[in-house]
Amino acid sequence: MSTLSPNWKRWLAIAAIVLVVVGIPIAFTAWYKFFREVDDGPWSSLEERFKYGSIGAEADAGLPYWIWVALPRVFPDLLPRDGQGGWASFGIPWEEGHEMPIGFTKKTVGFPRVANNCAICHATSYRTRPDETPKIVAGGPNHTGNIQAVLRFLTNCAKDPRFNADILMAEINNHASLSWLDKLAYRFAIIPQTRKALLAREPQFGWMNRPNWPEWGEGRDDPMNLTKYFMTKLPVDDTVGTADFPSIWNLGLREGKWLNWCGETPSPLSVIIDSALGLQARPSTVVSQAAWIQEFAVKKRPPKYPFPIDAALAAKGKPLFDQHCNSCHGLGAGTRVGQIIEIAEVKTDNNRLITWTAQAADIANQTVEKLGVKRIGITKPKIEGYQAVPLDGIWLRAPYLHNGSVPNLTELLEPEEKRSKVFYRGYDMYDPAVVGFDTTSPEARRLGFRVDTTIKGNGNQGHLYGTTLPPAEKKALIEYLKTLGPVEGEA
Repeated sequence: MSTLSPNWKRWLAIAAIVLVVVGIPIAFTAWYKFFREVDDGPWSSLEERFKYGSIGAEADAGLPYWIWVALPRVFPDLLPRDGQGGWASFGIPWEEGHEMPIGFTKKTVGFPRVANNCAICHATSYRTRPDETPKIVAGGPNHTGNIQAVLRFLTNCAKDPRFNADILMAEINNHASLSWLDKLAYRFAIIPQTRKALLAREPQFGWMNRPNWPEWGEGRDDPMNLTKYFMTKLPVDDTVGTADFPSIWNLGLREGKWLNWCGETPSPLSVIIDSALGLQARPSTVVSQAAWIQEFAVKKRPPKYPFPIDAALAAKGKPLFDQHCNSCHGLGAGTRVGQIIEIAEVKTDNNRLITWTAQAADIANQTVEKLGVKRIGITKPKIEGYQAVPLDGIWLRAPYLHNGSVPNLTELLEPEEKRSKVFYRGYDMYDPAVVGFDTTSPEARRLGFRVDTTIKGNGNQGHLYGTTLPPAEKKALIEYLKTLGPVEGEA
């Protein structure tokens, strides 16, 4: 039997009604302002989606949009390239008329958030003359982007005392007319929590910030160490696995062949899944996200060489390619295309090989499985070497070798002693005279990253195929290499 008086019962009923009346709007407002998801798009094409579309990383790794806008303005002194151009100072391709740089997504999860997708590493820009608007090729290697600098910038901003609500809100208010509720949310929740999250992430990248540790520079990262320390929590070691961002166009040519520079994965879809997880894509949707990315990469074709080609000279180069290159680098026709070539034969810098271990592969696979993600697992190949890639669109994939240590095709056909020991990578002006990008001019030095091939992981030795050919045959071979495609629009 209840001991409550009628008055108490009445007051409890009133209190319950008030809680419902007040609580439901509060709960709805909290959901709407912090958790509601709005699909991005629609996209005019699969390529547009590849460049700007979400892969599901905004909820866990998204930077609040207005903080993203404010950071380069509040912290210009922490930007590379003297702080010129805001986010563009990181060398990320940015198309005219677009709100976001390529590889940066904007999606509402409660509030607008910015994350990254695969295009941040896989979209190329180039110019054929100084006054030309850069041409953007989705699916190509982002040879100008400094991803390491982006990671460091975010951490350094969070560590700076200027990262506070007063300063950031003053800058945000210069660009946005937020509601009073949004201003409160930014001031008391979003800004403090963002700073906390960025500071918590710093230890994940401590291994790459050690004193005197080799820099990645433009167009490169240390992919297997990133995977190792992000997924496996193995102790930090002294391996350096600096590697170029590869092209991912014509991905259908790679089906059934080994991928990653050292052949750690036998499945294109698995490579995309692991890369997306590295960008903190949501595990529950990462497989479906990877499927449309794979569809784009299979359909995408490299662009045609933008300068005149001597057809007669290229015809002379074809039999030289067939004799010296096709078995490893033909467009699907060679017997060793996509296979791992032993380091004892290819003799290129072996540091990238050392970074990955069978133990790391096992733990990474277990980690992905615990996330509920089904894919063909990553391995440590039994053959120690580098996989032979098809040379489609090779003219736009400079610098060369797995670590980007040879600046152009002309030098790739030279013996080691004639290759540049120092050059600057990251400038987008194309130099048809050497078939590669400008790596020596004052502007290349100003904008580019200084590659010193004597530094650990930067070795430019090896891959001596074709280096003993007479000069006339080298010239013919290079002329033929310019023709390798297929070009845009071809099946």
